[in-house]
Amino acid sequence: MMLYTDNSRGRNGAKDPAVVKFHEKYLLYYSIMPPLGDAGQGWDIGIAESTDLENWTKIGELGRVGKTEEKGICAPGALIYGGRVHLFYQTYGQFEKDSICHAWSVDGVHFIRNATNPIVQAQGDWNNKRAIDADVAVFQEQLFLYFATRDPEGKIQMQGVTKAPLDGKFERSSWQQCCTEAILRPTLEWEQDCIEAAAALVREEKMYLFYAGAYNNSPQQIGVAVSEDGIHFERLMEEPLLANGKPGSWNESESGHPYIFEDEDKRVYLFYQGNNDGGASWYLSRVEVGFTNGKPYIMK
Repeated sequence: MMLYTDNSRGRNGAKDPAVVKFHEKYLLYYSIMPPLGDAGQGWDIGIAESTDLENWTKIGELGRVGKTEEKGICAPGALIYGGRVHLFYQTYGQFEKDSICHAWSVDGVHFIRNATNPIVQAQGDWNNKRAIDADVAVFQEQLFLYFATRDPEGKIQMQGVTKAPLDGKFERSSWQQCCTEAILRPTLEWEQDCIEAAAALVREEKMYLFYAGAYNNSPQQIGVAVSEDGIHFERLMEEPLLANGKPGSWNESESGHPYIFEDEDKRVYLFYQGNNDGGASWYLSRVEVGFTNGKPYIMK
């Protein structure tokens, strides 16, 4: 079983995975936790590579640049487009002012920032303007970007969506929010007060969102919803697709923050984070996902 973590900050802490295949290698982007007891050092984004999706070696970091990012960056979403790796990631530590930024790379390791960063902030009186946990997918000849935001009181986490033309620039002025209310908000008991970290997969002309329900370690678990237009979603199940582990397991505290990756051979993998100590450490793992009659299931 894949278990990857990053101990460069003095503890085992890797969260929020995103995976692509680029130049014949797999690249894993993830959030690096600050040292235990020193949250002021901030979050950064780590980069690891693999040839088999099982064994990963860290090869770099995307550090913070400029005032927008100075308090921290994390939760990347990744896209291969136009021969480049595009990362869509959030600022951290600015609360309702946290927003989505963009950077691109020709080698997957060294990135150039979008000059118009931050590119996406939530709009409308149904949210508190925060936009975090970005993921993107090309759908109906546009780029759809899913983000998490909160209600005006800052209590309920929910999902929004915006889209942009496929021009490869993805500048701030290109994005058009296409919802006037949450596209997914918590309603099931296990989702508690939070739906976040939606991971997008386009399959058979439908958009699937694998999402995290409940805040971290509550426990957070993973559900799935589907849409014909990328905006209006219907849950495919009332119970989690991937639950937290049993007592004593490595992911007893949660199975959370999903990322869905379809390989060149069309096999589909669900990457996710977990721990068994309430968040003192974090690890990344994966399971394979199959589909029956349009409904996903975890393959054994």
